[in-house]
Amino acid sequence: MKAFILDRYGKKETLRLADMPEPVPGPGDVLVEVEAAGLNLLDAKIRNGEFKLILPYKPPLVLGHDLAGTVVKAGAGVKGFKSGDAVYARPRDGQIGAFAERIVVKEGDLAFKPANLSMVEASSIPLVGLTAWQALIDRARIKPGQKVLIHAGSGGVGTFAIQLAKHLGATVATTASAANAAMLRELGADIVIDYRSQKFEQELSGYDVVLASLDAATLEKSLKVLKPGGKLISLSGPPDPAFARAQGLNMVLRLAVRLLSAGIRRKAKRAGVDYSFLFMRAEGEQLGRIAKLIEDGTIRPVLDRVFPFEQLNDALAYIETGRAKGKVVVTLK
Repeated sequence: MKAFILDRYGKKETLRLADMPEPVPGPGDVLVEVEAAGLNLLDAKIRNGEFKLILPYKPPLVLGHDLAGTVVKAGAGVKGFKSGDAVYARPRDGQIGAFAERIVVKEGDLAFKPANLSMVEASSIPLVGLTAWQALIDRARIKPGQKVLIHAGSGGVGTFAIQLAKHLGATVATTASAANAAMLRELGADIVIDYRSQKFEQELSGYDVVLASLDAATLEKSLKVLKPGGKLISLSGPPDPAFARAQGLNMVLRLAVRLLSAGIRRKAKRAGVDYSFLFMRAEGEQLGRIAKLIEDGTIRPVLDRVFPFEQLNDALAYIETGRAKGKVVVTLK
């Protein structure tokens, strides 16, 4: 089968299109023919080597965290899926590889594709959908009437999180360029802060939750908009000790993580705010619940561009510009 291979870490590295052996499903595995794959900044960051200390990958490897496709074969013990099923998934860490014609996915990471979406649309959902779900529902436990600030609203996570937060009954503010304001209001944002001409930390106050995905300076400024008891949830770091424990990192790396996040945790404590780092996990059951929200029209995918599979490196370069509105996808069919 054809797959894009990362031969070595590096910011200037390109992925190499080559032939690879066909994957073979073991017990509990499902072999899926990939029809479309979503791209995420996480792919670029892994390629650059930014996660090599905390994620167990050794090049050569195949990247890709989002996929939609058709089940080819179910391994022993698989009861929920059969050949021909239309599915989508975010494979778990250690088993990624959606930038390929076929992939083996654990049954627990898989869900049926939303019936009203194409394969291309469905492949844009898993990572950002699970990230938003785990941040706003699992971690923040958003309640009706609460106030939520979602940074970078026009990005992949932002466009999904705005819709989910609104569905949960929150008042939603977001940061974006003025050019994207109308789109974000259509998705449900009540307040759109133009980051070029406005300072969100001066415009907003008394917020219950901030979902942060930008730089360290923005993270620190976000403390100012939160009320005591509020929650600052970061998708971009720095990682916190709870993350280090959950990842099973050794004592040296645990200490390093503790030191990296000491500053923001100290400032959050002083402000009476809870700081936490979220690194989403694969979860097929949650994808099934997300599919229902999409099928009933509560949430819709936001796509920026679709590239042919052969232009994957161009697609990666595009998402690194930060200009994408929603998600970028490559199609294999």
